[in-house]
Amino acid sequence: MARRCELTGKGVMSGNNVSHALNRTRRRFLPNLVNVTLISDALERQVKLKISAAALRTVEHRGGLDAFLLKADLEELSPNAQALRKEIRAVLAS
Repeated sequence: MARRCELTGKGVMSGNNVSHALNRTRRRFLPNLVNVTLISDALERQVKLKISAAALRTVEHRGGLDAFLLKADLEELSPNAQALRKEIRAVLAS
């Protein structure tokens, strides 16, 4: 499974370990991913997602999962989150 946030698209970055002698060796910076269960107010159900800790703070700041998904760019969202956004839009439209 990819180490990528389902909401923000944040993924693995690469860089260098730099020693005191300035020797450089490649390393990977992994995102801080957590498995969470968020509640959708529009759908009135729980949704399990694998998101970064920063995305979790952003979801809370924007006022919940529904508000976050409606403001998010489609390119950043995972296919699972895109389907969830489509369901939320359909419920709010009706």
